[in-house]
Amino acid sequence: MTGMAQTYDAAGSGDRGKYPDHPGEQGAEDPVRLLAVRETPLSVDEVFAAVGDHAAGGTALFVGTVRDHDGGSDVARLGYSSHPSAEAELRRVAEKVVADHPVRALAAVHRVGDLVVGDLAVVVAVSCPHRAEAFDACRKLIDDLKHEVPIWKHQTFSDGTEEWVGA
Repeated sequence: MTGMAQTYDAAGSGDRGKYPDHPGEQGAEDPVRLLAVRETPLSVDEVFAAVGDHAAGGTALFVGTVRDHDGGSDVARLGYSSHPSAEAELRRVAEKVVADHPVRALAAVHRVGDLVVGDLAVVVAVSCPHRAEAFDACRKLIDDLKHEVPIWKHQTFSDGTEEWVGA
């Protein structure tokens, strides 16, 4: 929250004095609604439903898909793998976002295994009292997930070359 001297603890209690008559302006008591690293296809509807909250005025959702190219090369195949600690690290990242933003609800799922072009690789969403907060929290969630959660991408290009990303 740019320019605001308001902090939120991991439970999302926030600055209770700022909006005493409007509990929706504060973080929710248990905002982490869905976290998963899974081999099955992901659902935007599932993630969006998980962050539904009547006190939220803004919901931001990010969907990462497998694209057909990377770095100027055509992608033929792609696979994600993860460390056994990936879900625990995802929880740590989510709780940090909740601590730093007035999150009403948060959800994040990441796919592992073999994927094809067009498949959903990651879906994250955050609901907050206002849109700017939701955008900020969602961006922080996806950025930190990609940088801190031990999930690695193995790409095979159409020319037969391969690369690991995030390893």
